[in-house]
Amino acid sequence: MTHPASVITPHSAEARLAPDARETRALLETVALYLHIPFCHAKCHYCDFNSYAGMLGLREEYVAALRDEILLAGRRARLANGKPRRCRTVFFGGGTPSLLTAGQIAELLAAIRDAFALDPDAEVTMEANPGALEYSQLDTVRAAGVNRLSMGAQSFDSALLRWMGRIHSPDEIETAFHAARAAGFTNVSLDFIFALPGQTQAVWLDTLERAIALGPDHLSLYNLIVEEGTPLFTWVQRGSVREVDEDTAADMYEAAQERLARAGYLQYEISNWARPGHACAHNLTYWRNLPWIGLGAGGASFYAGQRFTETRPIRAYIARVRDTLASEKISLEGSEETLPAAAIASRETISRELEMAETAMLGLRLNEGVNLDVFAARYGMDFWEAFGERLAELRALELIEEAAGWVRLTPHGRMVGNEVFARLLPDG
Repeated sequence: MTHPASVITPHSAEARLAPDARETRALLETVALYLHIPFCHAKCHYCDFNSYAGMLGLREEYVAALRDEILLAGRRARLANGKPRRCRTVFFGGGTPSLLTAGQIAELLAAIRDAFALDPDAEVTMEANPGALEYSQLDTVRAAGVNRLSMGAQSFDSALLRWMGRIHSPDEIETAFHAARAAGFTNVSLDFIFALPGQTQAVWLDTLERAIALGPDHLSLYNLIVEEGTPLFTWVQRGSVREVDEDTAADMYEAAQERLARAGYLQYEISNWARPGHACAHNLTYWRNLPWIGLGAGGASFYAGQRFTETRPIRAYIARVRDTLASEKISLEGSEETLPAAAIASRETISRELEMAETAMLGLRLNEGVNLDVFAARYGMDFWEAFGERLAELRALELIEEAAGWVRLTPHGRMVGNEVFARLLPDG
């Protein structure tokens, strides 16, 4: 179920920053970089990300391999004229990237600057766990080039934090946030989860109030998803944990919409709110289906018409990077591989039809929707020519609408967003 979201018209402050057709063509020649840091102090009960506890002893080897892969990726991604490819954003995700030292973060950013043409004003985000953040290193991290922190707060309720397996307390969230401000960070995001088993509306509203009182620049609110392979999935299957029903989850979501709007936050995507000028530029790359390169264990990429993922286990990733670099050095002809990664485990060529569908699906997650002129310029086909027949019934039911050159979900359409997205996918 996709929950409802208030509609921001394409004339809002955030939407005016959306690229036009000319800008989009230029952006297709650039990349966003995602660097996966798979280390954690403890694995949360609901988490299915590629992360590992108790493996910090591999941190130095891993950073060295990731640095080398960044340099390799830069070589392979160079433009036809031999110049480095422009990089617009960098995102250190995980796992818990804040478990790296400030020196290691600086080392990886230096490699990026050597390998790519990193924008001088690039948004550089580091995810951080409030319970694993070295406050004394924040100044150094910011001096190295990180200018945005994304903190996984998840809740201000102590019992729920313990139930999730989080290692921090509510007070540590506030301490970490104030430490970030004291270090000079002017772009700080907080993540929270709702529809947690045992979470009441009152508890959720209290979390929202405490979050708003801190004054973050960005908020991400995620409906708990029970992912197969996690302890939570096992508990639900056994009946020892009961999922929150959809109506209760929807009530929590709508309460968040109303409260954040009153606090001055603009909702720009189904799960994301920001103060004007603070929408996450890196994540907008995903929602506008622009190229990105994901490096590190389990990293995923969309580049040159292909989607590919990297080897997930840490030791296997390190070994694959070393093998790839060694093979390139001894080959007189050089590697025939052109994709900018050293440990590719799987790949898929994306057809034009599927890419159009994914661009439409991802764009409809944004409150601004899909710009019809940009879509036509990118694919040489009118949006309604591509999807009009598939969406005719939903348009008649007023689940989608066209306004001022944009197509977007209506408030009711956001209640059943997954049904709209399913209509866009190619047959077969």
